[in-house]
This record gives sequence, C-alpha cells and structure tokens, in this order.
Amino acid sequence: MLKDKLILVIDEFPYLIESNRAIPSIFQKIWDLILSEREICLVLLGSSISMMEDYTLDYRAPLYGRRAAQLQLQPLKFKYLSKFLPYAMADLVRVYGVTDGIPLYIQKFDPRLDFDENLRENVFRVGKFLYQEAEMLLKEELRETARYFAILKAIAYGKHKFGAIANFTELDKSIISRYLANLAAIRLIRKEYPVTQKKEMRNARYVFNDNYLNFWFRYVYPYRSLIEEGRTERLFDIVKDDFNSYLGFVFEKVCSEFLWDQDQELPFAFTKLGRWWQKDKEIDVVALNEKQKTVAFFEVKWRDLALGEAKRIITELKNKSEYVDWNKGERVEYFGLIAKRLAGKSELLEEGYLCYDFGDMQKAGD
Repeated sequence: MLKDKLILVIDEFPYLIESNRAIPSIFQKIWDLILSEREICLVLLGSSISMMEDYTLDYRAPLYGRRAAQLQLQPLKFKYLSKFLPYAMADLVRVYGVTDGIPLYIQKFDPRLDFDENLRENVFRVGKFLYQEAEMLLKEELRETARYFAILKAIAYGKHKFGAIANFTELDKSIISRYLANLAAIRLIRKEYPVTQKKEMRNARYVFNDNYLNFWFRYVYPYRSLIEEGRTERLFDIVKDDFNSYLGFVFEKVCSEFLWDQDQELPFAFTKLGRWWQKDKEIDVVALNEKQKTVAFFEVKWRDLALGEAKRIITELKNKSEYVDWNKGERVEYFGLIAKRLAGKSELLEEGYLCYDFGDMQKAGD
C-alpha cells in the first residue's frame, strides 16, 4: 500500500530528458537495480505529452513495461470556478471560455478585477503569462509551427470540417491530414462525430479539446500586432462583436458537464452525450441510452428566454429531432432547453420538458 511506501515525485521529467537524452536509460537501471526492490513509489510528471509518451510509455522506451499506472490529469469542471473567483455565473462562463478548467490559468485572473479588466491586464498584454503560454506550449510539442498555427486558427474560426480547413489554409490536403493527426495525438484537438453515429464513418468535425487554445487562436494570435502596439480598446471592439457567438459554444460545454452531473435527476440514465448534426440541421446536446433506446434532445441558448420564445425553440427542436435516424419508431423521447434564464420555467417543467438555467447550475455548484 502507498502509505507504507516512500513516494518520490519528479516534476517535469521531460526537462531532465532535454538536458540529457540518456536519462530514461539511467532511470531504467536505477529502477531495475535499486528502487524496484525498495518500498518506493516513483511518480514521473510532465506537461509535454509527446515526450512523456515517447520516452516513458512507448514500447521502445527504456522504461517501457515498468509502470504500475498512468494518468492524464484532466482540467477542473466549470462548477469549481466559483471556488477561485467571486464572479456571477455569466462572468464565470466567460472566464471558462478563456482559461478552460486549468487551475494555473484560472489563477492568472485577479479576483479584485472584473472580467474585462482581467482580459486587458492578464491576457491582452505583452509579457503576460496567458498571452505567451499557448505559443510556448505548442513550440515545445511541435515543429513547423507556422502550418500548425494556420490549421488551429482555421478551427478556431469555425472551420471544423476537413474541406473547410483545407480551403481556409490553402495547404495541401495530404499535409493537413498528417498535421491534424499529429495535433490529435498530443490531445490539442479531437475528431468529433454526431453522437448517434459510429466513429469510423465519415462526417467528422475537428474541435479543440480546451477553451484556452480555442480562445487564443481566435482572439490573440490573429491580433498580436494590435496587442503589441497597445491597441487594447480596438481589440476589445473586435472581440465584443464576436464574443457572444464564441461563448455559445463554450456554454454548450458547460451544459454538457452539468447534464453529466445531473444524470440521476433526469428521467433516465444516459450512456452517451454529444452534439448531433446532418447537413444544415444541428442539435446542441443529445443524451441517449442505447440499451433502453431512450433519448433527450436539448437546445442551448446563451441568453435569457421569454416563455413564448422558449416554446418556439422547443417546437423547432422537435422538428429537427425527426431527422435523427436513431431507433426511430422505437425510442422514448424527451425534449429540453438550457439558457441563462428561463422565464416561465415552472410551466415548461409541468408540460414535461427538461429545463435548466443559471439558477440550477448555481445550486449544483454549491
């Protein structure tokens, strides 16, 4: 048991490897000849995914086969942001759209400043950590960064399909395919499929795994000249026109996390959750249980909704659900809506709809 062992932790193991490429072989000998016979738990940490995998997990690596476990640390969920910053829910979503759930990034926001002031002082300013971190992180992981940056900028601008990325970047398709595979291998992006579709089928979208890189490539990287010239207010005008559109996608992620936490409160326990799309039709969140053939369709709106508008959106949602070719004629269906604030929510709930807003999220986070 761990309580009976000495725990030895080495942080940023890749830095040791960079200073001496023989380090993995040296550690292999140390482990095999000395530590494996002792009551010691050795923990190797590293922020460079590619180096940790190549030098510790790969079957050709000297340390291969000696690990008892491996773990990729995940970001914090949205509901924990309130433990860091005394903000209202709407501003916490905005912070999440910039920092994701990375504790170090969240800590770069000064709780004494409001969201806009933090954006000015700690993101849109030369020399600040959140201004530089993305570029430094990617240069650690990748070569030929100009092409990778062009592809990531395309995805941040909403070019999620392969053809759209190719048209935006004007790069050769064989190059794009290889670069997308490399970006997925180091967990910067992922292929996303309609939740009801098998992954080996076509119709994939490429999306960021975290909000920080998405935000950086959408609002920092393209406007570095403005930031370097100190034209923050001009940049704020540009961001203001587009930011709510961007936050719509961020709020979908927040709502997906919320629904996973609420699965015991829903009419059924779902086993899969994600987006659905087909040509020009799209549903923000679909939760389903494949064994029970039960499904819940949700629309997510980053705004306050009056009762009449909410009912109209649910009617449109029902119409779109008819295009979802999943156990049609056999499935049990539910319909729901999530927004900042839902007027007449109690009436919608009485009619059998699954409805949530900031008030429900606030309770879940307390």
